[in-house]
Amino acid sequence: MAIVDLFLSHPGYIAASIPVLVLLVHIVPWLVDSHSIRDIKGPWLAKFSDFWLGYWAAQGKRSEHVHEMHKKYAGTFVRLAPNHVSIADSEALQTVYAHGNGTLKSNFYDAFVSLRRGLFNTRSRPEHTRKRKIVSHIFSQKNVLEFEVNVKQALLNLTKQWDRLCEGGVKGISGDEGEGGWKGHDGRVWFDCLPWFNYLAFDIIGDLAFGAPFGMLDACADSAPVAINNEAMMAQYGSTKPDAEAKEPEVMHVPAIQILNSRGEFSASMGVLPPWIRPLVKKIPWYAKGNQAVKNLAGIAVAAVAKRLAADAQGEKSERVDLLRRLQESRDDEGKRMGKEELTAEALTQLIAGSDTTSNSSCAITYHLAHNPAVQHKLQKELDDALGLDDSPVLSYEQIKSLPYLDAVINEGLRVHSTSAMGLPRLVPEGGITVLDRFFPEGTVLSVPSYTIHREKRTWGEDCDEFRPERWFERDQTDIQRCFNPFSYGPRACVGKNLATMELFMIMATVIRRYEFVLENFDAPFETREGFLRKPLGCRVGVRRRNLDPL
Repeated sequence: MAIVDLFLSHPGYIAASIPVLVLLVHIVPWLVDSHSIRDIKGPWLAKFSDFWLGYWAAQGKRSEHVHEMHKKYAGTFVRLAPNHVSIADSEALQTVYAHGNGTLKSNFYDAFVSLRRGLFNTRSRPEHTRKRKIVSHIFSQKNVLEFEVNVKQALLNLTKQWDRLCEGGVKGISGDEGEGGWKGHDGRVWFDCLPWFNYLAFDIIGDLAFGAPFGMLDACADSAPVAINNEAMMAQYGSTKPDAEAKEPEVMHVPAIQILNSRGEFSASMGVLPPWIRPLVKKIPWYAKGNQAVKNLAGIAVAAVAKRLAADAQGEKSERVDLLRRLQESRDDEGKRMGKEELTAEALTQLIAGSDTTSNSSCAITYHLAHNPAVQHKLQKELDDALGLDDSPVLSYEQIKSLPYLDAVINEGLRVHSTSAMGLPRLVPEGGITVLDRFFPEGTVLSVPSYTIHREKRTWGEDCDEFRPERWFERDQTDIQRCFNPFSYGPRACVGKNLATMELFMIMATVIRRYEFVLENFDAPFETREGFLRKPLGCRVGVRRRNLDPL
């Protein structure tokens, strides 16, 4: 008590002790080494603090720098934080992420919770099992094929807009000639294809998850309605007996794509910080802006789901089959349906998972095809040979799902670009686990970086940094499948893989058959920025319609 009184009577002692306390908080865990990882090499700062990983996550370059650390220390194991080890070996995937190993999602995923925990960010194994049983059958191959009509309609809207640009060189759609484009040499129209792929992906997932497209392709603009007050919207429209006298909850239109990008960067950088400091960090302007993006993104889901629930409650139930309807009708093992908050959280999960991944991958594959004209022409020949005189603006999945070179091109794009690139963190359970003959005790965080194992030379070859689809026919298929991780692995793997695959096949086959692409600047690097996913920063291309008439 005397010591406390001494500190209270001399505030200077408190100020002087803060640096000492900070050092002790970081030095003592390293000295104690409760995770037995002191011998593992890594950035010097990472031994004592989460700051190194937090810094590069906030800079949008996490995966690239983790990859550089693995090359620098020439080791399978690299220490990224006081209790976090990155394992750059595809053999570790089966141990760290597989069924039955007991690993859990780390507190990294707490930073992704907004309305409530969904399938993606729940850390409870029983709760995840319950949610996955509800959701997984929705994405069976049979059910996914029912969604093809939605994908076709959005693709038709895209081709109409691109045909219009190619024919007339329309300049300045939505006041932005970068998105609208203009005629240039060789009769091409020049524009950034990334916004268009964003509009396409958002309209598809909006149509599937919320009952109607956002209308971005029609408007040629990034805009979606968001609830201004989530609680008021859910209370009014989520009721089976909406109050007719109540004032209709307000919505406003926001740039959803921009918000999704900000939310991903915020959550991914916040997630690597210690939980105790996160409330303080949110006060920093950059993080505060990201925190608002989290709320706005949740508001998009709230507004869309509330609209559907209101129509149902008023006897205007739609007969359309979509993801939201499937979620509404699903039941758990006890026969219970999702409540409105859980339903909205799962719809939000589908919005996030089904938009950025598709648009990022489509843009990246288009870039690599434009950067490799021989590959583009080879793919176009495969499509032409398979489709003959069919000049339909949109191709069906049945027409192209078995084309081997198309499959190789898409897989190579997912490998080289690695949209889901970071090592997803897993917490070692009680009793510890052994990975590649090394034991890790309970509480250690482990991850296997997809960006790095997609560049594993023993599997992919010395030219692993190059985009070359032919490797999918040359390399051992068992090795390739063991090392290919675009949708994660094990019980927490992407539940929407079948839908994502169908979308990518239809999108890439349609645009590559119908158009020819060249890069505006062939020597410019393909720049990306990573939030939770690696997103291209743009891809300016020259586009013109192909002549499919054999005469």
